[in-house]
Amino acid sequence: MNRLSAILPLANVLVDVEATSKKRAFEHAGLLFENQHSIARATVTDNLFARERLGSTGLGHGVAIPHGRIKGLKNPLAAVVRVQQPIPFDAPDDEPVSLLIFLLVPEAATQRHLEILSEIAEMLSDRELRERLKTEHTAAKVHELISNWEPLKSVA
Repeated sequence: MNRLSAILPLANVLVDVEATSKKRAFEHAGLLFENQHSIARATVTDNLFARERLGSTGLGHGVAIPHGRIKGLKNPLAAVVRVQQPIPFDAPDDEPVSLLIFLLVPEAATQRHLEILSEIAEMLSDRELRERLKTEHTAAKVHELISNWEPLKSVA
């Protein structure tokens, strides 16, 4: 099992979300984490925007990994949001983003946080998988693709 699938319940995967801006996408994520995990939506969006002000979390190729540290959170949580129309994201390649993988980590989760981010970036560097994640019709199929993905290196 990869690190992302361990913290990504099926209920946290949304496809065809109507969001026309980074702000709206972050609000959808905030609502999702509030409804599924009882984390105040303002806490989620404030932390995501605070991190985004340090530099865009857009990776290029239409994907982004917005992330933030949440005070009081016990374990990392993830969500996948795919928007109907790609949104501007200040990615390095200037491509708009349609696939967002949100990661929330406990305030002090430094090494684990970096390991999860690294693994998500590795997964998204697989062009075929990345395109399938952006085009599969159901949340269940997107979740299955992520769950079945294996990182290249062995984890010690």
